[in-house]
Amino acid sequence: MTPLILAAEDVNPLLPAVYDIVWSAVCFVIIFLVFWKKVLPNFKKTLDARSEAIQGGIEKAEKAQAEAAAALDEYQQQLAEGRAEAARIREEARAEGAQILAEMKEQAASEAARITATAHTQLEADRQQALVSLRSEVGNLATDLAARIVGETLSDDARASNVVDRFIAELEAEQPVQATAATKGN
Repeated sequence: MTPLILAAEDVNPLLPAVYDIVWSAVCFVIIFLVFWKKVLPNFKKTLDARSEAIQGGIEKAEKAQAEAAAALDEYQQQLAEGRAEAARIREEARAEGAQILAEMKEQAASEAARITATAHTQLEADRQQALVSLRSEVGNLATDLAARIVGETLSDDARASNVVDRFIAELEAEQPVQATAATKGN
């Protein structure tokens, strides 16, 4: 075996040489220190800023959501108050309508009573007038009739008045008897 083969056998091709490992370690340390001092703080600053922005956005969203919930509660409360107020107004209107209707009925009833009373008064006045007129006519007829029957004139007013009054009293006394007989005949 030759020394070249022996040297090739002692060297592992997968392991680098010692000077490569040393220079690679020096470069790694330099890059690591630059990364540690310069790049990593900038990344950390950027990530912290993003984290703060996200956290602020979340807080703003939670605050807006709480405000929206409060506004919704206030709206629902106002809506309930509005509905209650509308119901109260409807009830007041119904009560007022019923009161107006009752007043109108009462007014109509009093007006009807007044008209009825006026009609009764007018009827009574007409009846009295007819009765006076009838008495006068009946008196004149009775006086004329009595004068014809008796054959003398009843020019004395007192005498004529007595005859007329007696005649009317007799007629009124006969009238209830005739009314009773008429109802028995039916």
